[in-house]
Amino acid sequence: MEEIVETFVDILMSGPEYQTFCKCKKCRVDVIALSLNGLPPQYATTEENRKMIFTSFNEAGMRKWVNKRIINSIHLVSKYPKH
Repeated sequence: MEEIVETFVDILMSGPEYQTFCKCKKCRVDVIALSLNGLPPQYATTEENRKMIFTSFNEAGMRKWVNKRIINSIHLVSKYPKH
């Protein structure tokens, strides 16, 4: 789950919608942590399980659900930065 969220955060933060959002390491890590806290954990012990998790998160509905959590986290961190 962490790899997926980190990738989605990087993609969203590089988009034009968040040009004014602080892109420092602290804010990025805060967005990732806050997003992960709002998502269920996904553990994989084998490469097959890992691929299955990635496949399930490649569906449009799941991507939309994860993106919504990340966007909420970006807005929250932007409103209350820790630096």
